[in-house]
Amino acid sequence: MVFYETGSDHGLPYDPFKACVVPRPIGWISTRSPRGTDNLAPYSQFTNLTFDPPYVMFSSNRTPDGKRKDTVENAESTGFFAWNLATYALREEVNITAQQLDPSEDEFTHAKLEKEEAKKIPVALVKQSPVRFECAFDRVIELPGNPPMGTVDIIFGRVLAVHITDTVLTNGKIDIAKTEPIARLGYYEYAVIRETFEMKIPGTNKALLDGLEGSSKANRELEGKDAGVGQLKRAQSVGAEAAIGESK
Repeated sequence: MVFYETGSDHGLPYDPFKACVVPRPIGWISTRSPRGTDNLAPYSQFTNLTFDPPYVMFSSNRTPDGKRKDTVENAESTGFFAWNLATYALREEVNITAQQLDPSEDEFTHAKLEKEEAKKIPVALVKQSPVRFECAFDRVIELPGNPPMGTVDIIFGRVLAVHITDTVLTNGKIDIAKTEPIARLGYYEYAVIRETFEMKIPGTNKALLDGLEGSSKANRELEGKDAGVGQLKRAQSVGAEAAIGESK
């Protein structure tokens, strides 16, 4: 059995940490610089945080000399960024956009990707990607890194709008077999998700199921029903108290 304290020698030829936390969604993030240059880069630490309102986050390692990535600079200075679903069909383009280019270069052009202008924010989207989020920059948190990695920037953003291509929907749901999202593993390995299975927690009530599903509409409807029941109970209570008062 392998056991090691982080920061010490693990005794393996390759660092196992990232291979333990898998699969990781890819944050294929597009931004636009204040000068108008479009930027696109993948980040392997990305996830959603909440669903009502929806927030996402991704992290970006600085260079050994402490320089921030263009994505972080653009998102913070302009206040916007977009997320584009990285799919198996776009895997080569995702990999190409991982190259660190000069800030004046456009990764969309470099990877020969077609752009689509976002509807709510001044950022280009990957047109071929079947799912895209338009996001407003919320904040950045800095975590210290051990040399030579340097500081890590963690960017939080609120999702303002969502684009979903009709062709990836089946019975009103996003069909994983159609989107074929790719995810990061450890080392230089990736995974493609094609198969899924469904489980529901036994004995779970509707409110919790709606929360697990991420259905804000269902939650609001349920809250409305609960509020209506509460108002009815209060009205019944007031009526009962009034009747008691009259009978005295």
